[in-house]
Amino acid sequence: MEKTIPVCPYFGQCGGCTAQHIPYETQVANKKKLVLDHLRINGIAVLEDIPVFSDKPFHYRNRMDFAFCNDGLSLRKKGHFDQLVAVDHCPISNDRINTLMKEVNGWFNSNKSLLEPFRRRGHAGCLKYATIRASEFADSSTITLVLNEDSPQLGRHIDAIREFSTNTTALNVCIASVPKTLDTSTSPDAFAVKGSLGMRETLLGKTLSFSSQGFFQNNSTMADKMAHHCRSIIQERYAENQTKNSILIDLYGGAGTFGITSGDLFEKTIIIDNEGPNIEWAKHNLKANKLDGEAIAGDASLLGKLPLPSDKETFLVIDPPRSGMSPKVINHILALNPKAFLYVSCNPIQMARELRQFMKRYGLASAAAFDLFPQTPHVEAVVEMRRKG
Repeated sequence: MEKTIPVCPYFGQCGGCTAQHIPYETQVANKKKLVLDHLRINGIAVLEDIPVFSDKPFHYRNRMDFAFCNDGLSLRKKGHFDQLVAVDHCPISNDRINTLMKEVNGWFNSNKSLLEPFRRRGHAGCLKYATIRASEFADSSTITLVLNEDSPQLGRHIDAIREFSTNTTALNVCIASVPKTLDTSTSPDAFAVKGSLGMRETLLGKTLSFSSQGFFQNNSTMADKMAHHCRSIIQERYAENQTKNSILIDLYGGAGTFGITSGDLFEKTIIIDNEGPNIEWAKHNLKANKLDGEAIAGDASLLGKLPLPSDKETFLVIDPPRSGMSPKVINHILALNPKAFLYVSCNPIQMARELRQFMKRYGLASAAAFDLFPQTPHVEAVVEMRRKG
């Protein structure tokens, strides 16, 4: 196999990237093959080719979760949960994140006598994580410092963070205090000491607001391409007079990425997500983008309880977590019998397994791969399933 020289000096030690030694063209080809293979293996379709959308192989991430070690910010050592590799930059992070990294490391090194990094063996210390987020298409950035709430030094660290917030260029600085045994880099109980908990990103010219403590696609450039692809399918395949009398359901919708970017094509948009904070942002986004719709907090199985009018067609965009959909949700989709649905998946292997259950009633109309995670084996896929007959 042809190899290339890794860009990152930490490659091989850090567990984040696994493919920097592989030419990017080969990475993309491998990801396309994975999607094609699993559509074929599961009897969905035998396709010779599908489009693959890609962009920047580096400087693409809008979020990074750094642990603290004695030397400052770090990432996990390859193959080790409790060992860390100190880093002063990250080539897959966007430029703004790398700038904020330097600010956090500078603050840490100037205050080493005050700050106590968390030790995963023994669950001692206070400073656990710095989660840094910086939008690509909007002026929005947040640093969340995650602390061990069981540390007797908690108050001292909060005071130090408040002082840091007056010097950093990040628009928002937040503090999250979590139990020593809980390994998380965000918290619904976080609070802002500068700015707010909210962030913004612009996709397809529409502004989406979301929580710095919640989910948003980590690659804004590719999220924009994916949203454009989904919208184009709806516009090109389904006549406007059909969609304007139809309902769009954004299932596992988060703050409403797909519902907001395609909602104006439909009479009404419904966003469903099981995280209450996401739904509050989704409600805000519907209103801010002047869309007729509603956002509902609850499990995706709520789909089976929606009071949908019988004279309206439904169109679904489904974007589940890596674990996929539950059998109950699949049955609800079959019972709803939508004209078509788009399955957006960060786990194409699981997606293909689930699509088998739709094949009696639906056929594959299109498929595409999206490289949201260059230098890693992960790939995103979007498939269009259309009702037969």
